[in-house]
Amino acid sequence: MTHHRHFKPRGAQNDTSPDAGNDGTSWNKVAGWYDKLVGERGSDYHEKVLLPGALRMLAPQKGEKVLDVGCGQGGFSRELARSGADVTGLDSSEKLIKTAKSRSANIKYFTADASNLRILQSGSFDAASCIMAIQNMEPLDKVIGEMARILKNDGRLLLVMSHPCFRIARQSGWGIDEKRKLQYRRVDSYMTAQKIPIQMHPGSAPGLHTWTFHRPLTEYFKQLNARDLVVTRFEEWVSHRQSKPGSSSRMENRARGEIPMFLSLLARKMVK
Repeated sequence: MTHHRHFKPRGAQNDTSPDAGNDGTSWNKVAGWYDKLVGERGSDYHEKVLLPGALRMLAPQKGEKVLDVGCGQGGFSRELARSGADVTGLDSSEKLIKTAKSRSANIKYFTADASNLRILQSGSFDAASCIMAIQNMEPLDKVIGEMARILKNDGRLLLVMSHPCFRIARQSGWGIDEKRKLQYRRVDSYMTAQKIPIQMHPGSAPGLHTWTFHRPLTEYFKQLNARDLVVTRFEEWVSHRQSKPGSSSRMENRARGEIPMFLSLLARKMVK
């Protein structure tokens, strides 16, 4: 089966310094490489699965104020702007924000840590999005808390992430049952929260890494509930890819269509 090695999670926060060391979670130090890897429109997963699905779920209305957290080069921010929304994008990487600004002058962009959005007024946004970034942010309680704070009552929050049940860095992978002619997903650990290093540029700089954070779904729902955010819609997305004809293509395509690699949830801020 085609693996997801060319789709790296984006939007890591908690590191606003352009010279931050490897312990930070910012993608500032490999911004140029990342931009070349996924391009202006993102990877084929962005184009075929993530951005269309996210736009459909959030359903931004013309004139709505929307905050795109962990916006990277601004791919989803531009999709939001095309729908007529008044968009603000932020990311901890100064270099990626610079790239985003160069591609969309009509969108307001800021370099900021998602766990401290003091530059934004409470209750000032109709909606917020965080696309393939929440799993790279910490601490989760503060990040969720800040996104909840800037939302108006009944405001919407959309989170799209690598599926925490099936796609866990270093703790999951594909396997083949030769006897049954089936490809399956192996999961070694799920309930335990983990901080996992991921190589950002294997090959030319194998020692350069950032962090991803695995949390069970229980933790996400717990943090949303604590901030009066109620999940109203929940979707699991499979890969759009198809294997080339061959001896293993049937089982690969079956597994790909049965095991979702991405999860999306939409929450609303309860009116007090």
